[in-house]
Amino acid sequence: MAASSPRSITLTVRAPLLRADLPGLYERTCALLAGVRADMLLCDVADIAADAVAVDALARLALAARRRGCDVRLRGASPELLALVDFVGVAHVLRE
Repeated sequence: MAASSPRSITLTVRAPLLRADLPGLYERTCALLAGVRADMLLCDVADIAADAVAVDALARLALAARRRGCDVRLRGASPELLALVDFVGVAHVLRE
């Protein structure tokens, strides 16, 4: 029996990303993941700034994904965003 490849779903996080957007982004992500059987959530973050709001949003998305058995990978993250993710200690959850 051949091993199946992981199923992934891509979520594009668009700028500008404001703190007030975070609850809605979390809810939409939960709804998106509830409708599919995915092993991985690919977050396209090429458009967002490297700031505390972005890290908060990504941590919330990682929480939503983990609760549904998905790993999270970042796609298109700037070096600055990756450095900030590492600095706040969530690089083990939010990998590129």
